[in-house]
Amino acid sequence: MKSRLLIFLSVIFLAVLLVALNAASYVRVEEEQETEFAPDRSTENSGGTGTRALFEYLRASGRDAVRWKQPMSALSSKDEAPSSLVLVGPPRHEVERREADAILRWVSEGGRLVLVDRNPTALLLPASGHWRVVAETVEFPGPDVHPDDVETMTRDVPLVVPAQPTALTRDVAEVTRSRFASRLHVHYSAEAPTPTPTPEDEENPWEEEDESEPPPAPKAKTTPTSAQSTPTPSAQSTPAQEKQTGGAGGTLHVVVADEEPDANAPVVHVWDGRAGEGALLVDYAYGRGRVVVLSDPYVVSNAGLNRADNLFLATNVVTGGRRGRVAFDEFHQGYGQTQNQFFAYFRGTPILWMFAQGALVALALVWTRGRRFARAVPVPEADRRSKLEFVASMAELQQRARAYDLAVENIYQRTRRALARYGGLPAAAPRQQIAERVAARSGRDAAKLEALLRECEDAIAGQPLSARRALALVRELRELERDLGVLMRSREIRQAAAR
Repeated sequence: MKSRLLIFLSVIFLAVLLVALNAASYVRVEEEQETEFAPDRSTENSGGTGTRALFEYLRASGRDAVRWKQPMSALSSKDEAPSSLVLVGPPRHEVERREADAILRWVSEGGRLVLVDRNPTALLLPASGHWRVVAETVEFPGPDVHPDDVETMTRDVPLVVPAQPTALTRDVAEVTRSRFASRLHVHYSAEAPTPTPTPEDEENPWEEEDESEPPPAPKAKTTPTSAQSTPTPSAQSTPAQEKQTGGAGGTLHVVVADEEPDANAPVVHVWDGRAGEGALLVDYAYGRGRVVVLSDPYVVSNAGLNRADNLFLATNVVTGGRRGRVAFDEFHQGYGQTQNQFFAYFRGTPILWMFAQGALVALALVWTRGRRFARAVPVPEADRRSKLEFVASMAELQQRARAYDLAVENIYQRTRRALARYGGLPAAAPRQQIAERVAARSGRDAAKLEALLRECEDAIAGQPLSARRALALVRELRELERDLGVLMRSREIRQAAAR
């Protein structure tokens, strides 16, 4: 028990020592400044690349803005589904195929998806009829580009004006984009549009899906109310060419010459303004919903929200100019409800290292206690029999065998040596001489003492002896030892006390 207690105390001491060493050696590491190379677009982040300023502004202005921390499959819930879902990228966790399918299914039922990313995933940019929107990256930010450095972010970048007045450009006169914004291109394909999914496909949406293409867009069931402009007859273009036209008070669409106006045609709200064609803000219909694409996260970030009319544009983009719940995707930013927040809570502290070292010590103890470092030896077996059990067993054997002479012999030999020592004689001295010396010293009758010794020797020699007489002889020998004080145990105790 003492050895186990020592081991237990040693483990506790070692754990306390590790805690003290970690606390003494811990140096708080200053957080590195955020860069556009590795941004954190979460609404929880108040740094330059975060979107917390926009989120707090929406809530302060009375909008129903929430942080979406549930899986994308929860969008199908009628009670919790938002009217607009905002994904600001790049996220920490990529959007998986099934998640993209759930989002697009929600959009096709009337939802509104807002993508704010320089390189949005193709899974969330499905084709709508003959039309498809793709992003072209022009310039990549380096690891030394900080969002708070306005000179670096907007060097040689002119202010951008809206292409036309729409709900997304209300109260917006000029927009400040970064030089890392990508270009949005609208492509038209003369091939047959993707067929509308059948009811059988809607019943089992997960079975045998094509992993290379997003789910097909359902056919739009509403007719756009805004007027679409058509090209002049002088405009000669093939069905595969893109053309930008506009009219007074009309909505700007990208249409193709010699084609009828298409309800699925994307709408360009803000033109890039750089050399070369490309848009900054585009939206298009997908089923009964819409997909909005903004190619520069700097417009909605904390660092760029206060530039020009970026705040108004960001508000219009995420809300769509209408009332309803706006959900910012935090699930793919690492704040999902299904993810363990224990390690995130202790991030940046020595607690995790303390737990790791404690687990290492426990593993080492288990490993060392469970291994053999020498040859195998049998486990020692302790004798469970006591001396009294041995005496009782011998007495029972002698009683069953009627060997009373052996019982008398065991007692007599010891008593005779004690009497010889008492009389100052050697152990081999005659019994008559022993009796005389003991009688002379103790005052006992020498004849009776010699008779007792003689009877014991005769019984040992084989003279018939009954159990009663054997017991009487042993009793007399014990009484003689007690009266003379020659008991071996008593003598040893007196000698030890004298020392």
